[in-house]
Amino acid sequence: MRVRVTTALGLTAATLLALPACSTEAKPAATPSVRAGNPAAADQVGAPLSPTALEARLLDEEDLGSGYTRTPERPARHQDVTVLGCPALNELGGDAATGGSLDFPRTAKTSFTYTGGRSSQVSEELYSDTADRLSDGTGRIFDAMTGCPEYQVLTGSTAIAVTTQKTTAPRLGDEQWSLLLTLSAGGQDSVVKQTAIRTGTVLLIVSGTPALVDRHLDTALAKATATR
Repeated sequence: MRVRVTTALGLTAATLLALPACSTEAKPAATPSVRAGNPAAADQVGAPLSPTALEARLLDEEDLGSGYTRTPERPARHQDVTVLGCPALNELGGDAATGGSLDFPRTAKTSFTYTGGRSSQVSEELYSDTADRLSDGTGRIFDAMTGCPEYQVLTGSTAIAVTTQKTTAPRLGDEQWSLLLTLSAGGQDSVVKQTAIRTGTVLLIVSGTPALVDRHLDTALAKATATR
């Protein structure tokens, strides 16, 4: 499966399209659990994991606690996407504004709505490939996004103004990336946080309402990198 850099968010395109109507309100993050650190599980430093193995490592309602409902997977939509005001994203290759694509053939993803906060959402993506490919691909996308503090995304008939801010990622795994995006569309603003952690041949990305990303990152990483 190819991970497209469409809609300029690349790694979490679905989040961008789903959240413009969401509130930016969220409850304060709960006290983080003990962090997973840098696991030495053999399968994290060896061969990439299969999609089936990744699927088993995704968060579920039991991991998250009460108030979370799994969001049904949206049918794939192929819309023309144009990125304005961020040449670095276009320079990633591929068909101009839709950007290039990165070969992360092994992937699994899920998303949830939190009823405890108005329209709060959190999504998780797991990818597996060689450590070098995950590092290079993820780094290039995050560098391009944070290198453009303001740009616009046109998808179908929807125009979304995006501002980005690089944030300090927790010192977990082998590499870390984190940013905040403010999305403005139809007179509404939403703030989305994306944090990515690479541990060996597994890449974890948690996105959504900032407080929920912070609250569940440790749990997601522990499950994603657990020895099976």
